[in-house]
Amino acid sequence: MHQLPADFLRGVASDGYQNEGDNVTSDCCFAGNVTPTIFREKSGKPRNGWERWREDVDLAVAMHLNSRRFSVEWARIEPVEGEFSHEALAHYEAIVDYCLSRGLAPVVTFEHFVAPHWSTRDGGRLSERAPERFARYRGRVMSAFGDRIAAAITMNEPDLPPVPAWAGLPDSVHDLERATLEACSRTAGAERYRLTDITVAEEADAFFAGQAAGHRATRAAIKARRPDLPTGLSIAVVDDQVHGTDATLRDLKRDQVYRPWLEMARDDDSVGIQNYERHYYDAEGAVNADGTPAKGGVMNRTDPASPGSCARYAHAVSGVPVMVTDHGLQTDDDTLRAAFIEPSLQGLQEAMNDGIPVLGHFHRTLPDSFEWIFGFGPRPGLHSVDPVTFDRTPKPSAGVYGALVAGLRHG
Repeated sequence: MHQLPADFLRGVASDGYQNEGDNVTSDCCFAGNVTPTIFREKSGKPRNGWERWREDVDLAVAMHLNSRRFSVEWARIEPVEGEFSHEALAHYEAIVDYCLSRGLAPVVTFEHFVAPHWSTRDGGRLSERAPERFARYRGRVMSAFGDRIAAAITMNEPDLPPVPAWAGLPDSVHDLERATLEACSRTAGAERYRLTDITVAEEADAFFAGQAAGHRATRAAIKARRPDLPTGLSIAVVDDQVHGTDATLRDLKRDQVYRPWLEMARDDDSVGIQNYERHYYDAEGAVNADGTPAKGGVMNRTDPASPGSCARYAHAVSGVPVMVTDHGLQTDDDTLRAAFIEPSLQGLQEAMNDGIPVLGHFHRTLPDSFEWIFGFGPRPGLHSVDPVTFDRTPKPSAGVYGALVAGLRHG
């Protein structure tokens, strides 16, 4: 790698619920404690990021980064409908101010899957009042510290609901998702308890409409308070490629999963892409690069060229600049992660050299975190975390990433 723009965001990401711990007024906490549940483990106090946030900022600074992406938690800020926590708002404001004092541009995600229990109990995205509630909450956040953040991400990966149909998951997984929602509804005494990261197929169209309305309402609330703030959403994008000459299946997946959101992003300032894998499709289904049948699994088909390829695709459809808001390697073997970083960034820079406007890259994640339904098993972090003391220890990959960033020339 040779040169990046001086304002290119070189950062690291961590997410509120997965890192903070004890978000007991949230829907994910509630769903993790019903029976049956798709969550393998209870989140508890996963990495104690709520108390050790200053240390996490310092870890990013130690890696010579210039930005940090993190989420603010709606369930903490508005634990009861219409009642806002001054303590929670002050907490996130302190993070923003400390990032700025250490030379880090704060990139804030306003919702990373998790919502207040009261909102999800009332149908979540399917409620007619959802856009109004989104706008009210986002507006309160903007009034507190929106004047100091570098960029706003309205929501995280709203395109996930159609992904399971392409993932080849067994019926037992879908059955457990449905059973989890039923258990949540029954326990909460609700007609339909609906989380953002656990959905059922027959509600896909209504869920998309709710997500889209929420994004637009959030964007309007942000722009009403600060028109100049770069604003967009982040979507999950697999680098889908064609094996052979028939692109029909690959293009069908793109049209079903990514395109509606990329077209929506044409009205935004940028679009975030979150990429971990490269998949191949022939005329019949998913295959490996050599054409042999692909095996299932999560994040097991990686390729360092994928973020650059996804940036090209996202820009071609949306027409707006791209920000790689999440990218990394989920593995227990940190030597693989360390070796993966430089070629991934090289592929991204090649796209930039070809004229693709890429605003930044955020490696995920800063410390190992709670990985949703998979619990604490996966370890995607640049730092390990002691489960008892919560002490952070840099992995070799953190040093590799830091050295690489420190050695870049910026024009």
